[in-house]
Amino acid sequence: MRIALGVRYNGQAYDGWQSQPSGRTVQDKLERALGQFTAQPRIGTLCAGRTDAGVHGWMQVVHFDTDIARAPFSWVRGPNRFLPDDIAVQWAQEVPPAFHCRASARARRYLYVLAQSPVRPSLDSGRVGWSMHELDGDAMRAATRHLLGTHDFSSFRASACQARSPIKDLRRITITRVGDGPRCRWHFEFEADAFLHHMIRNLMGCLVRVGQGHAPPDWVREVRDARSRERAAPTFSADGLYFLGPLYEPHWGLPAEVTLGAGGASYDGPP
Repeated sequence: MRIALGVRYNGQAYDGWQSQPSGRTVQDKLERALGQFTAQPRIGTLCAGRTDAGVHGWMQVVHFDTDIARAPFSWVRGPNRFLPDDIAVQWAQEVPPAFHCRASARARRYLYVLAQSPVRPSLDSGRVGWSMHELDGDAMRAATRHLLGTHDFSSFRASACQARSPIKDLRRITITRVGDGPRCRWHFEFEADAFLHHMIRNLMGCLVRVGQGHAPPDWVREVRDARSRERAAPTFSADGLYFLGPLYEPHWGLPAEVTLGAGGASYDGPP
């Protein structure tokens, strides 16, 4: 049978999602916990979207195949018993064999949480990005008009990106200010069919440059059309980046927070 899991994690202590020889990845910890729970040497997992070192998973979806029959709540409580405190399975669901957590996803969503403050973050260090300068929300929103739609995002692609094509459909960018005064939070939400390696962090670098007044909104269009990573701003910090998760068609029977047309998973957590 095929089992899908919703997994949440704080990425500060890990070398990203994908398994590495170091063993310090979220996938390594999850597969080790699944093995301990099932008393099997290894249960291989696939995820909806790989995250880099320091990036957090608000609702990562994974699937794996097993011959072991357990009630859904057992696939939640069992692995959680063996997982570290900063990783936890949120839900489990048996899915049809045709379901694939990556290939079946119709969209993916990310959130970047940015602290605007004259002093760097401390209590929430590693969980928010930082701008010591005040940001112009209207300018940043104007810049997003040059990013929405189907474009070649080569200017926002890491050199190590393995995606077959740089062309992606960026469907939504929402920029929200939380709080007033020089100290506040900014939430940047992104939704697309798929994302390139470092795409969100490179987009953030450009949006923050515009927000700080170092470039006009139309500069983002010039960067996009150049199709050159050298024309964009430096890659922004991973600290405030959260993978909100994928979205699937309703017929897969997954929880509403990852189902198209059911509202999706909204971000209601810290910071």
